[in-house]
Amino acid sequence: MPSGPVHLLVPADRRRIGAGLVVAERTHRLPPAVGRVPLAPIARAAIDLARRTRDRNLVRSVFAGVVQQGHCRADDLIRELVDGSNRGSALPREVLREILGGVRSVAEATAARLVARSGLPAPVLNVRLERVDGTFLAIPDFWFDDVGLAWQIDSVEFHLAPADYERTVRRRSALVAAGAVVVQTLPSDLRRRPAAVLDELCRAHEQAALLPRPPIVVAP
Repeated sequence: MPSGPVHLLVPADRRRIGAGLVVAERTHRLPPAVGRVPLAPIARAAIDLARRTRDRNLVRSVFAGVVQQGHCRADDLIRELVDGSNRGSALPREVLREILGGVRSVAEATAARLVARSGLPAPVLNVRLERVDGTFLAIPDFWFDDVGLAWQIDSVEFHLAPADYERTVRRRSALVAAGAVVVQTLPSDLRRRPAAVLDELCRAHEQAALLPRPPIVVAP
């Protein structure tokens, strides 16, 4: 994440100071400090950062990271956005809509935009899949339920730790063993070869449509 000046919140009735390494902002919504070193709550810090940047991928990365790692909930981000100023709120609102739609990373957001113009039936994102007996199977990035096709955006770089990538590999094996067609795409290919990725995905969907639909269900 890029470095920059420290964002300091001060009460609205104080004179605002700050230069160089510190950017001071007066606020009527001074949050309660968290920790021994007084810091703003995670949701407030994330929203304040998002209001001050035009870097969409940075905002996606921050929002998806704090939610996925359990530091706060999407509802907490929404509450901070609604309660605060409208200044700079357009970009964080758009990114929050992506998160509420199931997108959990920058790469998934890119993939979601790509598949939206593919002409394929809309997939569902990050849903829990089960075998017909109710046992857990996997949570793929994208799931085309009409034909039993899973689309994975896979790279160690875009997972929180190597253990997350190991779980992704095991998830793919479980899906294939259950009869699903699985397409794996590198995040770099989404950027560099979007047309080729889309062609591969469409071909895989055609292939899956020719096969018996696997006995896989989306958990309620």
